[in-house]
Amino acid sequence: MANDSWSVLVTGGAGYIGSHTVLELLQADFEVVVIDNLSNAFKGEKDAKPECLLRIEKLTNKKVTFVHCDVLNFNELRDVFKKHKFNSVIHFAALKAVGESCEKPLEYYKTNVCGTLNLLKVMREFNVRCFIYSSSATVYGTPEKLPLVENMRTGNCTNPYGKTKYMVEEILKDLCSSDKTWSVISLRYFNPVGAHSSGQIGEDPNGIPNNLMPYIAQVSVGKRDILYVYGNDYDTPDGTGVRDYIHIMDLAVGHVKALVYQKITNPIGFKAINLGTGKGSSVLEVVHAFEKASGKTIPYKIVARRPGDISASYADASLANKELDWQATKNIDDMCIDTWKWQQNNPNGYKS
Repeated sequence: MANDSWSVLVTGGAGYIGSHTVLELLQADFEVVVIDNLSNAFKGEKDAKPECLLRIEKLTNKKVTFVHCDVLNFNELRDVFKKHKFNSVIHFAALKAVGESCEKPLEYYKTNVCGTLNLLKVMREFNVRCFIYSSSATVYGTPEKLPLVENMRTGNCTNPYGKTKYMVEEILKDLCSSDKTWSVISLRYFNPVGAHSSGQIGEDPNGIPNNLMPYIAQVSVGKRDILYVYGNDYDTPDGTGVRDYIHIMDLAVGHVKALVYQKITNPIGFKAINLGTGKGSSVLEVVHAFEKASGKTIPYKIVARRPGDISASYADASLANKELDWQATKNIDDMCIDTWKWQQNNPNGYKS
């Protein structure tokens, strides 16, 4: 697929989902500029780029342009657009922990909503109209029924993080209604896990992980003593929460497919598309799959439910298959094997 002159800005491109997507974009011959404020990415003091991007350059044998920039800084954003010409923007830069959003709602609204508004204003000024938004299954709130389909009602969100994603989707819909030159795809993901099969790039959360898989991984290498399982009294087969876990590389390919679809068909308006496997796994199923992949026992303790959590959530991903020619190819065992490889190779994440 030759994309000689198709240039993509990836915001938050040094984060977990962003970095794996950057790798896939480079392999598909897109020109990539990454901006990131490094709030969740490691950069060596003497290095010009975050460690994950240096590794991606080695893996792909291609160069990526990096600019240290925060989407909350309007003038910095404008400078990036002045210096580089873009055909598309993929927007990952956001705060993403459900629990933390309940404790720090103002920070979440500021970064996730105001940051996106800044970006859209600058895009409008520089006449860049193709936008792929990193959304979330949390926009569906408490599911009326499962699996979740794109035309279901959104907005009955159970936490501030989900509300920020919902609000931005509403902003994008209004923008597309008011101006027919925009092409917006909102990718609603479920639970991204796993790592690149090389074991060179993966999830490297700052501090205590907010998500299940990196937490299990840290328990497996002795960084954490025990896994806390939040609630075992949900209406699910084993009482623990059920989620649609999707391998990070499947998710990354989904973004490239969305970009190619946008490039070739130039669909006008707002379109939401689920990216998931269509199947849920419970917390304990993930624990047991990880034990199988690693050969380690994962000690866990059942504690009270977390505020904002729901019992089950999984996708109907048939629209992605129909529109983008995409479907998830990897299962929970693949996710655990690749996470374990990354964690073993990088016990301290990128700082190793």
